[in-house]
Amino acid sequence: METSTGALRGETIDGIARFLGVPYASPPFGEHRFRLPAPVEPWEGVRDATAFGPTAPQVPYAGALGELLPTVAIPGEGILNVNIWAPTDAAGAPLPVMVWMHGGSLKHGSNALPGYDGTTFARDGVVFVSVNYRLGTEGFSVLDGAPLNLGLHDQLAALRWVQREIAAFGGDPARVTVFGQSAGGATVAALAASPIANEVMQRAIVMSGPLEVKTPADAGRITALIARELGIAATRDAFAAVAPERLAAAQAKVIAGSSPLGGGPAFTIAIDGDLVPTSPADAFAAGASSNVPLLIGTTTEEYRLWLVPSGAVDRITRLHLAIGRRAAKISAAAVRRYRANRPGAKHGEVFGAILTDVLLRRSEYRVADARAAAGAPTWVYEFAWRSPVRGLGAAHAVELGFVFDGLAAPDSVALAGASAPQVLASAIHDAWVAFAASGEPGWPGWGAGRTVRIFDGIDDPAVPAPRLDELAELGR
Repeated sequence: METSTGALRGETIDGIARFLGVPYASPPFGEHRFRLPAPVEPWEGVRDATAFGPTAPQVPYAGALGELLPTVAIPGEGILNVNIWAPTDAAGAPLPVMVWMHGGSLKHGSNALPGYDGTTFARDGVVFVSVNYRLGTEGFSVLDGAPLNLGLHDQLAALRWVQREIAAFGGDPARVTVFGQSAGGATVAALAASPIANEVMQRAIVMSGPLEVKTPADAGRITALIARELGIAATRDAFAAVAPERLAAAQAKVIAGSSPLGGGPAFTIAIDGDLVPTSPADAFAAGASSNVPLLIGTTTEEYRLWLVPSGAVDRITRLHLAIGRRAAKISAAAVRRYRANRPGAKHGEVFGAILTDVLLRRSEYRVADARAAAGAPTWVYEFAWRSPVRGLGAAHAVELGFVFDGLAAPDSVALAGASAPQVLASAIHDAWVAFAASGEPGWPGWGAGRTVRIFDGIDDPAVPAPRLDELAELGR
């Protein structure tokens, strides 16, 4: 395989060609550390692309969360790499392309996880690309002398690589769907709502991705804590003088015990006036990228991933709920509505349901309403199948094995168990492929009827948006 920077040797298995660990930018270390991604240096000869490339420096999730969300650690500096899967028997027109941005709270994860294998997408006529990008301190610090959102700029560099190179793999650079889950969904939303969206994508899928971002001052709080932990200044030069492993260890110490629902120090995308001029929620609502079809959704019980395995759901009392709702400026009437809709629910379950909507669903529906009013093609889904594993239910990330139609992957088994319904995996995977191929996933778009496809593994119905009475009490 020939690319503009050199030849690649991949491998073909059962009619699917794969090329792993392919660099899309230079290693972001040495002179390139805490800098924008630099172009790849061309190589001579044929580069081996049969093994996954290095992964971003990180410390795995701890405790039960680490068992449910494992990571892969591959040493090396060439962390800015992509993996490509493509069918070898494709004939005729170039194929649609799907580019995957992994999640992990902007500090965990990689494209080498078994659950992110692109074979099933290639089997179904898609050229699939998965992206590694800088994480945590390396990718989302706020430092004097360094650009903001370096991890997001890495993703943009990868998408520009796709535009230049994907035709060689049989892909159509004019039919690129970018999709991601959790933090990966947040980065996809930021890119899809940005001024450069039309340069690098034609469609976007945002799975359980927050649509809000922070000011540099707020986003920089975790950087200041890490600097204090290390006894250094929050500058590019000072951080670049510290080994990546030491930065990752300091980062892990600072964020210990924090979570998306429970709060605490966290990495986030920052408003930068350029790539991210405002929050994706505000940008979409104002009409940004109205020509880019958007598929967006959540799981029904996002919160259970953080509150149930840790036991926190049982430790939250009525007092905690009262304090939390005041801090979040949520009315007592809203709490009563959520409680009435969940007879017998624990205080922690009510708390988690409210925060799920505050952090995700409220913004999602606001964006869908605004886009529909402007005629922008938008589809909404909700993943409702309940995993029997550790009481997760329809928790954050349970849907991943279904989207990838890879229920046997260890990542999926850890979250969904060994008997997850294949019929549901086929339904949701096929919808994602159809969206990439045609721009429509197979159910009515969001409009006056506010249609949501509920993936429950039974009927998978398309119905009017559920629980709107709760959002009405929250205030939209």
